[in-house]
Amino acid sequence: MPNCAVQGGCPTDYAAVSISIISFILLLVWSIFPFIVHKVPRTKGSGFWIPVIQVVASFIILLSIMMSNNFLKFEKRYWWQSCYLWAVWGEGPLGFGLLLSCRITQAFQLYFIFVKRRLPLIRSFFLIPLILFPWIVGAAIIHIKKPLSNRCHMSVQWTVPVVCLHSLYVATLVGVTAAVHHIEFRFDELRDLWRGILVSSVSIVAWVTAYILNEIHDNISWLQVSSRFLLLVLASILVLAFFSISSSQPLLSQISLRRRESREFRTMGQALGIPDSGVLVQSEPNSRIDPNEPLDKLLLNKKFRQSFMAFADSCLAGESVHFFDEVHELSKISEIDCVRRIYMARHIIEKYIAAGAAMEINISYRSKQEILSTSDLARADLFHNALNEIVQLMKMNLAKDYWSSMFFLKFQEESDMRCNGYELEQITGWNYSPRLSSVHGTDDPFHQDHLLKNSECGNDTDS
Repeated sequence: MPNCAVQGGCPTDYAAVSISIISFILLLVWSIFPFIVHKVPRTKGSGFWIPVIQVVASFIILLSIMMSNNFLKFEKRYWWQSCYLWAVWGEGPLGFGLLLSCRITQAFQLYFIFVKRRLPLIRSFFLIPLILFPWIVGAAIIHIKKPLSNRCHMSVQWTVPVVCLHSLYVATLVGVTAAVHHIEFRFDELRDLWRGILVSSVSIVAWVTAYILNEIHDNISWLQVSSRFLLLVLASILVLAFFSISSSQPLLSQISLRRRESREFRTMGQALGIPDSGVLVQSEPNSRIDPNEPLDKLLLNKKFRQSFMAFADSCLAGESVHFFDEVHELSKISEIDCVRRIYMARHIIEKYIAAGAAMEINISYRSKQEILSTSDLARADLFHNALNEIVQLMKMNLAKDYWSSMFFLKFQEESDMRCNGYELEQITGWNYSPRLSSVHGTDDPFHQDHLLKNSECGNDTDS
């Protein structure tokens, strides 16, 4: 026991290493499961790379604990086994610090969007380094002072501030999450976040206790062996709790990830329970469409909007019509239902407005900035100016070609059949299903198969 306590390679060490490897494999499976099984498209921005950073940080912290606490028996020591590389930088800012910074950033997003009702003032890729900065400074000081022993242990006067730094980040996460406790979320983000914090806090308390015992009482062999076993096992539980129990994307736009849902939602409108979202309304009047009517008025007719959308998609210019459709869905939500309006508004911004969005629309810089810098995501006229620009664009580029297309002729034929008593289900050869939104499926403008593969659009069609 005394020999392996110093040099590593105890049976409990290998057991702990096995547990950590299994935990990390589970973490990887958990992270890629939605993309492999549910075929969920990869999101852009922080919704994708923050979970990726968490996976990387989880790997670093587990590897660092193994390397700095001599879990594996090495005959010789090399430069890459440096205590300061693993015990200071790996376990500190690049491991535990980075993991906590990601969770604080996600809680910060929840707070700003649902409490302040605006997009965060600081982008996530700036906020994470900012939160991590105190930890980097602390690691740099330790590296300069070099207080570690040849067994990578610190004295009491260095262990106490390091533990306080751990506690400060946990307290910050709890504080930011507590600030949004009064919001009644639609998809249980806060409950999942609290559950993750609870499990993680218990793990952290036990982990810190083992850490202190391991650092200070390095002359007691059995305590060294048992404390480092707990260090690695509790760290394995911690990384799983942080990633899997807490929601990996607080602003959920992929509702189909929820196993407990009895159905899959094709659009955000359906996920939010907006009436008649994504379906053709049979109660709409069966009347012929007059091309002389204003386009924005015609688009309020669901059947016409689906036909016009199919034509626009065939021209690879359907973003504008889909944007109109989802803003129309937003208008059905009561102005007093702020939470659902914020969900829908945020979804529209991520899908159509943000730079590099999957279906980014062509609007002026002024209108885009008005939306992105809004002080109230729930306000009724948030997309008013953008919608006016899009309607004008559709009038110039799509409408004049639509009236002479087979899509319009087919729509008129079906309208006549409905007026004569035929049901829509009896009509074959036409697909009225809406494009899959980013809730489930792909945001690919080439997704739908249309009746006419050859474009009937004019050469000036451009969205």
